[in-house]
Amino acid sequence: MKQLRLKVLAGLFLVAGILSWGAVRLWDSVGTLPSVPIAAPIVLAVIAVVLTATALSIRARLKAQRERRPGAKGVEPLMAARAVVFGQASALVAALVAGMYGGTGVFLLGSLDVPARRDQALYAALSVATGIAVIAAALFLERVCRLPEDDDEDPGKARA
Repeated sequence: MKQLRLKVLAGLFLVAGILSWGAVRLWDSVGTLPSVPIAAPIVLAVIAVVLTATALSIRARLKAQRERRPGAKGVEPLMAARAVVFGQASALVAALVAGMYGGTGVFLLGSLDVPARRDQALYAALSVATGIAVIAAALFLERVCRLPEDDDEDPGKARA
């Protein structure tokens, strides 16, 4: 399984932000503007909490297993792999969503004097912040689930 790259996530964020900013400008020229739902930052925050809780749970179970505590419940490799895939997918989607709302928020910065648009800009900013939290939680989960030999392996060497 390949590791998430910050460059890829940043690229997705920027591309989505630029496309969103252009789309919002075009949409605004028609006369209406799509709203930023208040549920967006809430859903992203819930995903970040789930990813963080999963990472903390797996980390505690792995620590108990390494210390050979009696009754320690091990981590199934397939469950860890599924958790990492969920984290990676969440990070990719969060980068796109945060970029989309980031572009919308940048457009809305020009009209903060209108109360409705100020609220929309706030929701967009919260969506970007919680999207970054999802990415951070996904990277943490990926780091927790990394195999010990992954840290020592030289990426230039082939395995024999």
